[in-house]
Amino acid sequence: MRTYIFLCLICWVRSGKILINNLSFKMNKKTCLEFSKLNIKDSFVDLFRPRLKVILLMYSRKNIHCAEPLFDQNNTLNINFNTQKKTAWIIHGYRPTGSTPTWLQKFQSTLLMEEDMNVIVVDWSQGATTFIYNRAVKNTRVVADILSKSIINLVSHGASLDSFHFIGMSLGAHVSGFVGKKFGGQIGRITGLDPAGPKFSGTPPNSRLDYTDAKFVDIIHSDAEGKSLGIQEPLGHIDFYPNGGKTQPGCPKTVFSGTEYFKCEHQRAIHLYLAALQTNCNFISFPCGSYKNYKKSLCVNCGTFQKTSCPMLGYKAKLWKESLQSIIKGWPRRTIAFLDTTDKYPFCAYYFVLSIIPVDAAMNSGSITLKMLSQHGVYETANIYEKNKPFAKFQEVKILVTFLSDMAIISSIRLTYFQNAPPYCPKCRYRIYRLTLKSLTYPERPPFCRHNIVLREKQEVILPPESCTENDT
Repeated sequence: MRTYIFLCLICWVRSGKILINNLSFKMNKKTCLEFSKLNIKDSFVDLFRPRLKVILLMYSRKNIHCAEPLFDQNNTLNINFNTQKKTAWIIHGYRPTGSTPTWLQKFQSTLLMEEDMNVIVVDWSQGATTFIYNRAVKNTRVVADILSKSIINLVSHGASLDSFHFIGMSLGAHVSGFVGKKFGGQIGRITGLDPAGPKFSGTPPNSRLDYTDAKFVDIIHSDAEGKSLGIQEPLGHIDFYPNGGKTQPGCPKTVFSGTEYFKCEHQRAIHLYLAALQTNCNFISFPCGSYKNYKKSLCVNCGTFQKTSCPMLGYKAKLWKESLQSIIKGWPRRTIAFLDTTDKYPFCAYYFVLSIIPVDAAMNSGSITLKMLSQHGVYETANIYEKNKPFAKFQEVKILVTFLSDMAIISSIRLTYFQNAPPYCPKCRYRIYRLTLKSLTYPERPPFCRHNIVLREKQEVILPPESCTENDT
């Protein structure tokens, strides 16, 4: 009997230790803050019981995969938040079905891989999840009020307004603008990813995101027309219009594609921004008065930015901040810029400018085709803008061209001339004094140069490079 009682006591003590150890494990286990898990039922509930709640999920390189609250329950600042580092605020848009934005997690982790910073994901799903779009629009100002209180708290701990970069998608772009207004435009940077158009198009600056809301405001318009979920008018110091800001290649063209038909072009701004961060592609763009003029190769010199390079869409747009902040006749410089992309990730097209100085006036009514030898040993045909560009004797003509592949070293090109109007002359010789092909995507690379070229109509010639002179570059 005594032996039995003794064994029972040992088992009880051991089981107690196990319970204590399990309890200790549970207490030490870190709980990650999660984005609100809502669904379409919450949109129905909102019809009768509107709700608005803002949750701030803080990430850093110390907790890149586990969100933590920005402030503790006693309102003390999270120890992983570094007030001396940059802070990116990511703000989503309208969520009629309540689903979590699929791009959010990748966006915050990509930013942290790019730069050691603080990242705050602003979760205002309870306020954006509603069937009543106008209600979500009104909530943008309330969300901005809530965020401004958190910003004041951060500043009191030593953070600076200039170190804040707000990145807002759709309605989130206007939330960012309203925050910026509350601090007199002293926020460092606001990036608008296809800012929402409905209820904001044609409104005055105090009713939407505006370039005065931060020291630097850059915008990507990907659905300015078409579904028109975005806004067409320029809002920032620089506004990028990929593919003219409307129809995006690769997006569904019929409603039978489901929800992707409605959101693909609107969300392309997000994926272009991510691609610019995740790849080595320079999404260069061309400051120009219109997409039509850009298509005519009238803006290949990058305007007043040619001393550096063409402005780049995405995170790197900050490199042109000082140029765009310069004052011209009392006003900051404002720029609209155009570019074209491909239909699949990473969406990158590689830009070149083809410069030709013809010798013969007979080339006035002609056009050319251009192929370049790729790194895989295959000749790739260029997409030539303004194929029928008029040629004049000894007048340099610049033509914008793109390739789907990057060619770091051009070993040869293939050139063909076509006479577009009579008299046709297969035996005639068309002479070119100088031809250069220079990368605009990577302007630091040396150009391809060739001199004294003789062409015959419809006869392709293979041209290896020659040494470039000072006049060529």
